[in-house]
Amino acid sequence: MEVKVKQIDRFRFNIEARSHSVISDQPVDNGGDDAGMTPPELMLASLGACAEFYAVQYLRTRKLDDRGVEVTVAAEKLMQPSRLGNFRIHVTCPAELSAEQTEGLRRSVHHCLIHNTLLSSPSIEIELAVGEGSSLISFQK
Repeated sequence: MEVKVKQIDRFRFNIEARSHSVISDQPVDNGGDDAGMTPPELMLASLGACAEFYAVQYLRTRKLDDRGVEVTVAAEKLMQPSRLGNFRIHVTCPAELSAEQTEGLRRSVHHCLIHNTLLSSPSIEIELAVGEGSSLISFQK
């Protein structure tokens, strides 16, 4: 998987994946034009969309009504280091489910790829290519 991020103007970025694109920006009070979600909001959106996918998939494979499923994701901004934490995923399922089906739905949402990624401390390598014709510098933490 890969996405490409290119600056459009100031803090407005075009994010491309396959044949799709999304705009990210900062709010006006942070120097942007509020033309799109911020990177932290996109992260919450990714977690929410993933959780919703797994919830709907669970319901569909059991031929249960999946209409109206909604997910809300919230997190707090923590400091030292600056990061998001204390994530809360709220799933609303209008369909009536048995206790067993409700537990199955909860387990299914726990299988979300983004959820599992956040729980597993992934390694992240940062590569910098500075100036024309410069060599690549890699940093890993």
